[in-house]
Amino acid sequence: MMADKYAEPLNEVDRYAVVGNPIAHSKSPLIHMEFARQTHQNISYERILAPLDGFEATVLELIKQGYKGVNVTVPFKFKAYDLCTTHSPQVQLAGAVNTMIFADFGIVGHNTDGDGLIEDITQNLKTPIRDKRVLLLGAGGAAEGVFQPLLVEHPKLLVVANRTLQKAEKIVSKSSDKAWQGKASTFEDLNNQQFDIVINATSTGLSDTALPIPDSVFAENCLAYDMMYGRETPFMQQARANGARVADGLGMLVEQAAEAFYLWRGVHPETQPVIDMIRAL
Repeated sequence: MMADKYAEPLNEVDRYAVVGNPIAHSKSPLIHMEFARQTHQNISYERILAPLDGFEATVLELIKQGYKGVNVTVPFKFKAYDLCTTHSPQVQLAGAVNTMIFADFGIVGHNTDGDGLIEDITQNLKTPIRDKRVLLLGAGGAAEGVFQPLLVEHPKLLVVANRTLQKAEKIVSKSSDKAWQGKASTFEDLNNQQFDIVINATSTGLSDTALPIPDSVFAENCLAYDMMYGRETPFMQQARANGARVADGLGMLVEQAAEAFYLWRGVHPETQPVIDMIRAL
C-alpha cells in the first residue's frame, strides 16, 4: 500500500480506541501507534472493554470525553450500525460497522473489514479471487462486512455457509449486483463441494471450537484463511491436515486498521513493516 506524504504533527493529542468484549487480546493499539509513529500523527489509542449490554453507553461516554473515533470489534458491530447517524455505502450493504468517526454532526459509520481482507488475500498472499470458488463460513458481523467486497472481486462461486440457513440467506440477499449473487448453505450441505478459498469469519477460534465442515471443502492448492489471528485455531488445524495453504487474519487486521487510520487521519501508513513487526513478537 502506497504511503501518502506524511502530515505535520498536531499540538493536541487526538484520542482513539478499540471497543469490544473481550478486548485484552487486541493488537490494535500497537498497530495504530506504529502507524502514528510512521506518519507523525499525535494520537493516543487504547483498548476499551464495554459491557455486553453497555456498548451505546460506552461510546457516548467516549464522545463526551472528547475521543475522535473508535474501532469496533466482537460482538458490537451490529450495535455500532444502529448507533451511527450516517453510514457509508459499504456499511449500508453490510449492516455492520467496525470504524466510527465522531463528527460535529453525528457519528459516521464505516466498515473497513472487506477492504482489509481483499488487500491481504490478493496483495500480501498473492491469491486472486476472480474466477475462484470461495466459501465464507459464518453469518455474523465479520461475514457481513466482507461479503460484498468479495463479490466485487467476481469469484466463480461465493457460498455463505452457516449453522442457520436463514442468516446466510440474509447476507446473500444484500447483494448489490444481481448478476453476481452468492449462494447460502448450511454446514451440512457442504458435503461433496470443493473450494479454492475458504474463509472462516466465525468467532469459533476464540473458544477453540471446531466447525462442523467436511474435510472435502479444501480443494487442491486451497487457501484456508481464518480471520482470527495469534493462535492456531481448530479450523486452521483441519485445513492444514487436508493439505491447504493456511493463513491467519493478522494481515487483514493490519490492512483494515490502515483503512480506518486513513479515514481518521487522511494519510495511508505502510502496512508490511507493521505485519512483520507483530509476527516477530
